[in-house]
Amino acid sequence: MESDALFSLGEPAGAPSAPAGSGGVDGFTAVAADSPLPVRMRPASLDELVGQDHLLAPGAPLRQLVSGGAPMSVILWGPPGSGKTTIAHLVARATDRRFVAMSALSAGVKDVRAVIDTARRQRRSGGPQTVLFIDEVHRFSKTQQDSLLAAVEDRTVTLLAATTENPYFSVISPLLSRCVLLTLQPLDDAAVRGLLRRAVADQRGLAGALALETDAEDHLVRLAGGDVRKALTALEAAAASATALGTGRIDLATAEQAVDVAAVRYDRAGDAHYDVTSAFIKSMRGSDVDAALHWLARMLVAGEDARFIARRLVIFASEDVGMADPGALGVATAAAHAVEYVGLPEAQLNLAQAVIHLATAPKSNSATTAIGAAIADVRAGRGGPVPRGLRDAHYAGAKGLGHGTGYRYPHDDQRGVVTQQYVPDDLVGTDYYQPSQHGAERAVATRLPLLRRIVRGLPAPAAPAEAGPEGAATEQSTRPVAPVGGDASGNGRRSTGPGAGAAQVGGSNAAGEGQQ
Repeated sequence: MESDALFSLGEPAGAPSAPAGSGGVDGFTAVAADSPLPVRMRPASLDELVGQDHLLAPGAPLRQLVSGGAPMSVILWGPPGSGKTTIAHLVARATDRRFVAMSALSAGVKDVRAVIDTARRQRRSGGPQTVLFIDEVHRFSKTQQDSLLAAVEDRTVTLLAATTENPYFSVISPLLSRCVLLTLQPLDDAAVRGLLRRAVADQRGLAGALALETDAEDHLVRLAGGDVRKALTALEAAAASATALGTGRIDLATAEQAVDVAAVRYDRAGDAHYDVTSAFIKSMRGSDVDAALHWLARMLVAGEDARFIARRLVIFASEDVGMADPGALGVATAAAHAVEYVGLPEAQLNLAQAVIHLATAPKSNSATTAIGAAIADVRAGRGGPVPRGLRDAHYAGAKGLGHGTGYRYPHDDQRGVVTQQYVPDDLVGTDYYQPSQHGAERAVATRLPLLRRIVRGLPAPAAPAEAGPEGAATEQSTRPVAPVGGDASGNGRRSTGPGAGAAQVGGSNAAGEGQQ
């Protein structure tokens, strides 16, 4: 079994396991001269651990775990290269406890139960306590995690589990409640730089045989992205190239040949997925187009499903742009179609265009709040029977039931709108939709009060004699011969052709006001 592709979790063929209580590292392969540089440079003691100062205070759970001072079960949560496996090695070497390591990538319920049974027998016979290390524990199914509960509860085993994914999403609640959660942070640039320099000078590393130039060091630190394993792997590759060239220095060119793609903190099924997606949506909502493009690029480079991104854009177009730019939904939907029709990598252009449009568009969440309020009323039991005039009157016998009686056909009116009750009795006068004054919705905000007044049969407010042009426009629009609605500028105008009023009720003309 492999863990992080750095060390074997199984004993080499023919190699005996370390005897219980000997302080050996049961399940870990010993470090050899030809082991990868990150393995050779793994800290030999807790004092060499870098970047997790918040967990290293005297008496802190991490120190107790390593020293064996308290038999508590622990879940280590952190990104790759932050020290989870290193901590497991320190625990394995620090005490006389029996240590068993396995990976959730290849172990199953049978393997877990075998370890628990052995631990229970040893405990009853007065043997050493067993520490069970499970790497990538988030890959265990619910059933596999359930198999650990009883043994962790009665401390038949002390569980040490490592995960790169948010345990609140990936670990079952009963197991999480039985463990102490320790969160490891990504290493900052200073910590990565310090570990690179240690590897260059330390006898376990390059032993001072090569010099690392400053610009090459900067390059390795930047591209590591807080993953010290990636930094040390790149250093080892650069050192091999420098040695083959017969030079005693690792320069920028050599470092660039070793690694040219930065580490991307992203897991499509994990915590980073939700965090980056949240930052992406909030950047568009905040009209920061540059930030939105960064998060889009982060998702694309990390291999996020382009269809997922497209779906988020379609949702955002109605949730956050909405009526301020009704065309935004068409743009987002077209981008989603392009993803299906064209595919990556070319479809990244379509996604970028849609992101730019949505981020720079005027914003309105009126559609979101309107449907939310309407759904809340329905769930609260507000409503009632469909008004008789609105009921279906097309089937035999409907007329005898009075269905459709009193219904007024709006197109028979010059204005395209008539006074009529469309809502159930207990919702009369309820306003769900509250338009903003942004973009194209400004015209809707001007038109909506008049629509509601006519539909509900309310009297027009008395206009003062000195009313300005805006008041005059409103007064004019209440006359029977005037159309309801207006052009793109929101000004009322008189209809000259049949049906023109009905056409204008639905929205502004093609010019619109999609952009402020």
